[in-house]
Amino acid sequence: MAYLILRVMINALSIMAAVKLVHGITFSGEWWKMIIIGALFGLVNSLIKPLVQLFTLPLIILTLGLFTLVVNALMLALTAGFSGPFDLGLHIDGFWPAFLGALIVSIVSMLLSCLTGAKRVKTL
Repeated sequence: MAYLILRVMINALSIMAAVKLVHGITFSGEWWKMIIIGALFGLVNSLIKPLVQLFTLPLIILTLGLFTLVVNALMLALTAGFSGPFDLGLHIDGFWPAFLGALIVSIVSMLLSCLTGAKRVKTL
C-alpha cells in the first residue's frame, strides 16, 4: 500500500512539473485534484499503455524504441482527456505539448523514484 501511495505522489509531482515547464499544459484546480490525476495517470499507464504498446510493437521495433515516446505522449493526453469529464482541470493543447510533457514526466518520475527509493520498496 505504501508503494502505491508513493507511485501516485510521484506521478502527481511529475505531472505538476510538466504543467510548470511546458507551455500548452495547464492545470486549473485545487491541489488535491492533482493527486487524483496522478492516480488516473497510473491507471492509464497500467491498463491501456500495454495494449497500445502491443498494437504498435512493429513501429516501436522499426524506430528502435523511439515510438515509445509517442505512446507516452498519447497516455498523457489520454489522462488529460479523462480528467475533463471528472472536472479535474488538466488540459493539454496538442500533440507537441503532450510530447514535451511526457518527456518531463518520464525524467522527473525517474529522478523521484531514485531519490525516494521507490524501486527498492518491497510489497507484501
